[in-house]
Amino acid sequence: MALKATIYKADLTISDMDRGYYDSHSLTIAQHPSETIERMMLRIAVFALHAGEYMAFTRGISDDEEPDLWQKNFSDEIEQWIELGEPDEKRLRKACGRAGQVWLYNYGGRSADIWWEGMAGKVGRFEHLNIFSIATDTLAELAALCERSMQLNATVQDGVLWLSSEQGSVAVSPHRLYGSAER
Repeated sequence: MALKATIYKADLTISDMDRGYYDSHSLTIAQHPSETIERMMLRIAVFALHAGEYMAFTRGISDDEEPDLWQKNFSDEIEQWIELGEPDEKRLRKACGRAGQVWLYNYGGRSADIWWEGMAGKVGRFEHLNIFSIATDTLAELAALCERSMQLNATVQDGVLWLSSEQGSVAVSPHRLYGSAER
């Protein structure tokens, strides 16, 4: 019998002073059986960094044709394609060909560093690509905020996300590896 996704609920209040975006989102997050709590919480943090009226979680891990998050316009064109992890060159090329902006959040410590060493020389030809690295310690801190039903507050200022709940507060400070676009 196949394992089923675990469902989490999050009421997320966002104050993004960098973009002037202030809103609340009621999120339902499906954690794939192969997905860690750290990765799932990173998806929520990245949602907060890029939140907009049409930002949405996708089938992600369950579907090779979709990123972890995306934002589409009324014409069903992908405005933002957001990936987590260490995609191969072919997947990045596909994303850059289909979306107006592509955002990649790399995580995982040493394996992420090795991935970047191999990819750094290959990404220069991809338009609209922005790559960030998330520290391993940050992932552990995000996991400590996780509950099946969460009340989260997100404040973004000067590129840093402060995500807090009754469990505590975490500063998520993505380190830019490549690209120059502003969120």
